[in-house]
Amino acid sequence: MTSEKVLLEKFKVLTTTRKQELLDFAEFLEQKEAVKHPRRSMKGALADLHINITEADIREARNEMWRGYTQDTDVQK
Repeated sequence: MTSEKVLLEKFKVLTTTRKQELLDFAEFLEQKEAVKHPRRSMKGALADLHINITEADIREARNEMWRGYTQDTDVQK
C-alpha cells in the first residue's frame, strides 16, 4: 500500500477537528517546501532617495526614543 493510501485511510477515521488539524499541518509543511526568494536589500531599493543616515543620527534617534527609560548612548568608543 502506498503512503498516500495509508494516509487517506488514517484521515478517514479522524474526527472533524483532527482532520482540520491535519490539513493545517499539511499546509504548514507545504509552505516550508516552497521556494524562498532572497530578500532585496532596502538600502538598494531606496538608493535613489539619496538618504544618508549617520551613526550620530541613529544614536540621536535612539536616545530620543528611549529617553527616561535607559541611559543615553552618547558614549563614543
